Amino acid sequence: MTRARKSLIDLSATPYYHLIARCVRRAFLCGNDKYSGKNFDHRRKWLVKRMKLLSDVFAIDIAAYAIMSNHYHIVVKVNKNKALDWSVEEVIRRSYKLYKRGEPLVERFLNGEKLNEASLHIFSGIIATWRARLYDISWYMKNLNEYIARQANKEDNCTGKYWEGRYKSQALLDDKAILSCMAYVDLNPIRAKVATELKNSDFTSIQERIHNYKNTAENSKQSIQKTELFEHKSQPMQ
Repeated sequence: MTRARKSLIDLSATPYYHLIARCVRRAFLCGNDKYSGKNFDHRRKWLVKRMKLLSDVFAIDIAAYAIMSNHYHIVVKVNKNKALDWSVEEVIRRSYKLYKRGEPLVERFLNGEKLNEASLHIFSGIIATWRARLYDISWYMKNLNEYIARQANKEDNCTGKYWEGRYKSQALLDDKAILSCMAYVDLNPIRAKVATELKNSDFTSIQERIHNYKNTAENSKQSIQKTELFEHKSQPMQ
């Protein structure tokens, strides 16, 4: 029997999760499709770009990723306390990065209008919902997968499901599990024999780290280049 997604993700047990999503039809995220003869490498760029945009919105950091031909892996850390500390204005700002403005009570609040007790109660509920979504893995994945599906369907001039059911999630309960999973994700292209070296493993976190460290070394007298990847350091789980 399948388990509800909320029972598989328990932030009180661990903030670290391994997420996997796979294409449902004979469509590719990347590489050459032997049936159509088309190359879909550009779709990996869509995915990485969207993934990083979402991490600028959500309280969810990317620890590792690998974009394969018909599926992808992400290792994430959820920063619930960070989201709980955000001001009302910050919650609104981040939410509006993804969705069009137009919620009447939110607009009235932003315009400096004083809300009556009833309106304030409703407004507080809206903000609580938005805040909870900003540290919700399912909401993160919804915004990632639905966006890619729309882009791919538009390009393929078709409709219908693009992803295979729900995404899969695996809780990473200790440092050993976290580091082992990150290594597993980074080594995916080599294991699949689509790359022979880590530095040539396109669209992976390890390639991005190697590139960033190389640039830092070459420009050591300049300011250190910022990486968008979260660096996991062994420490007691909280």
